[in-house]
Amino acid sequence: MIHIDGSYMEGGGQILRTALALSTLTRKPFIADKIRHNRPKPGLKNQHLACIRALKRLAKAQVNGARLGSASIEFNPGDVMFGTFSIDIGTAGSITLLLQSLLLPVIFADDRVRLKLIGGTDTKWSIPIDYFSRVILPFFNAFASVEIKKTKRGFYPKGRGYVELLIHPRFHLNDFIDFFDFKSSLRSKVQAFHLLEKTEIAKIQGISSASLKLKRNNVAERQIEGAVHKFGHLYPVEIEKEYCETASDGTVITLWTVDKNQNVFMGADALGERGKRAERVGVEAAGKLLGVIKCDAVVDHYLADNLIPLLALAGGRIKTSKISGHIRSNVYVCEQFLDVRFNIDEKRNEIFTK
Repeated sequence: MIHIDGSYMEGGGQILRTALALSTLTRKPFIADKIRHNRPKPGLKNQHLACIRALKRLAKAQVNGARLGSASIEFNPGDVMFGTFSIDIGTAGSITLLLQSLLLPVIFADDRVRLKLIGGTDTKWSIPIDYFSRVILPFFNAFASVEIKKTKRGFYPKGRGYVELLIHPRFHLNDFIDFFDFKSSLRSKVQAFHLLEKTEIAKIQGISSASLKLKRNNVAERQIEGAVHKFGHLYPVEIEKEYCETASDGTVITLWTVDKNQNVFMGADALGERGKRAERVGVEAAGKLLGVIKCDAVVDHYLADNLIPLLALAGGRIKTSKISGHIRSNVYVCEQFLDVRFNIDEKRNEIFTK
């Protein structure tokens, strides 16, 4: 039984989400304690319980301690199932945070998996759905075909957003004797991630989205104006506008870089809020992206955080904008479940497998 210290580093939900993903993938049970120990309200929140409930269904897992406020859980997974799964997180719980637990095990299922997820698509302290689909998801396609078939925006507090994904795995874990044999075969077939050389940016792309009720105030257009003004004449900028019906009013702008080979390695975003001018939202997102572009990084630290489990499986080395607490937490959890050791070069902001 693997022991996970939930108070490691920032002691946030990232440790639990990654542990759930890797436990389900490797079929190794674990106990986690001191969950969110350093938070003002420690223990499990509804968002974390949604991840646990979803993987309990997908892997027929046995779970102890899965209740609101619990500081420890025991999770013992079975084989990952395939088919169609509908999961309602409730209110505006983040769909993209749920996917940090779900996506890694299902891309190695025995057959096709369709996920129908209800919750928040663009919420505070989580990855917006456009960042997930445009920046993170392409890297998972090295292991499986992952398509987003449908989306509906869901903002805080009501949420009620919808994301439907269709996953066609290319490698099936159950075809191998054990996980060590599977990982060895995977490394012989999948190219390692070597993201060390910065490529020239050809353009900036993005999506500025707002609830339909905000169209009369031209909110999506004004977010675009703020971003374009911030970029000046540095790069060609292509930002789509979008208005949509939502249960709660909200706005978001997500931006990403595109190089001459159509690769995306960096992104940034900003959420609108009451009393915050739309132009300022666009300026904020553009400023974040420019900050990453101007440093030595090849990938931004949010992407690096999500690449750590894939790096553990395929091997490689990446250069990021900073070594965040989430990156360290993911490294810690990966080393508990997988036969892998990481090195972190603090001066160069590089992470690599030994």
